[in-house]
Amino acid sequence: MILAQPYWLGLIALIPLIFFLKSKKIEKRSLALPSLSGLQNAKGWRVRLLPLLSWLRALAWIMLIIAMARPQETWNERDIKGEGIDIYLVLDNSSSMLAQDFRPNRLEASKEVAKQFIDRRPYDRIGLSVFAGESFTKCPATIDHRILKKMMDEIRVGLLADGTAIGMGLGNAVSRLARSESESKVVVLLTDGVNNAGYIKPMTAARLAKEDNIRLYTIGVGSRGRALSPISRKRNGDFVFGMAKVEIDEELLRRMAKETGGKYFRALNRRDLEKIYDEINQLEKSEIEVNIIQHRKELYLKFLLIGFILLVVEFLLRTFVFRILP
Repeated sequence: MILAQPYWLGLIALIPLIFFLKSKKIEKRSLALPSLSGLQNAKGWRVRLLPLLSWLRALAWIMLIIAMARPQETWNERDIKGEGIDIYLVLDNSSSMLAQDFRPNRLEASKEVAKQFIDRRPYDRIGLSVFAGESFTKCPATIDHRILKKMMDEIRVGLLADGTAIGMGLGNAVSRLARSESESKVVVLLTDGVNNAGYIKPMTAARLAKEDNIRLYTIGVGSRGRALSPISRKRNGDFVFGMAKVEIDEELLRRMAKETGGKYFRALNRRDLEKIYDEINQLEKSEIEVNIIQHRKELYLKFLLIGFILLVVEFLLRTFVFRILP
């Protein structure tokens, strides 16, 4: 809600002044009695409720002043022309993504930064694929980003057989985007390991992406050296953590991106990851024309009616219940 003429609200400041001056006037009209001892226990319910009249009148004036300020309800209608970009986010879901060189771990940090990227692409259709030892589509490309982010929150390590099937992850996204009629198609693939599973070779998937005019951005996520990572599992399924060497096939990821005209990035920490998604966001601009039509609905009648009702109630109480003389 907005106010078309908010300067009228300044009149509200006069209400306390009016009551103050009125109280001074009443004091001057008071009866002088030698003693009030006989009136100490004479307070009935009318006397106790008498201050209510002043509050009703003050509230009525406030409602009328708000009505003068012309409150309005506004909403925007967007007329979108053109097409956005079809984007697939391909996220590594292997156990190594639980490594704690990112806070709280690589997987959760990657999900949070990816959701920020999604929020900056309101007019693009975005889908989500995950991979470990195998791959599946978690969310088909959609403009309903609320559902997309909800499904991203559901991603947990252990949904798939462990491993790193980079080719399967990319191939899954490419097969989806191949059916898209969008002129611009992009895959953002994030991994922290070396391809060691799946029946589709990563470079084969990259060549298929090239044939379908899909541009690939690859991201290697993980610090250099060693990081606290899952090294084994207990019988109850809990992971045992220990220091493990960070191994990312950067040369493969670089070649895959180059094959499609994309780019490879390395994220050593969360801040790096945020900068990478910012750069991808700048590189892949949607050509969208948005016309915003603003609608307004006047709401002053509601406040005007409340104000008049309060004044009538105050008048009736003052005249017939409390019987206050002028």
